[in-house]
Amino acid sequence: MAMFAATPQPPYYAVIFTSQLADHAPGYDELARRMLELAAQQPGYLGVESVRDASGAGITVSY
Repeated sequence: MAMFAATPQPPYYAVIFTSQLADHAPGYDELARRMLELAAQQPGYLGVESVRDASGAGITVSY
């Protein structure tokens, strides 16, 4: 698996979503999955990358 999404020559746009996951976050996984599904349906969608650290801080970038 490649570390980053393969992207064409610019211009293209990115949506950046940051979050801090709470200790108790019922439904978060389902909502995150749905967000990725909706992003993939957008015209021009190229890919998505997401990371989360041990403290629960996360960043998702959708191209």
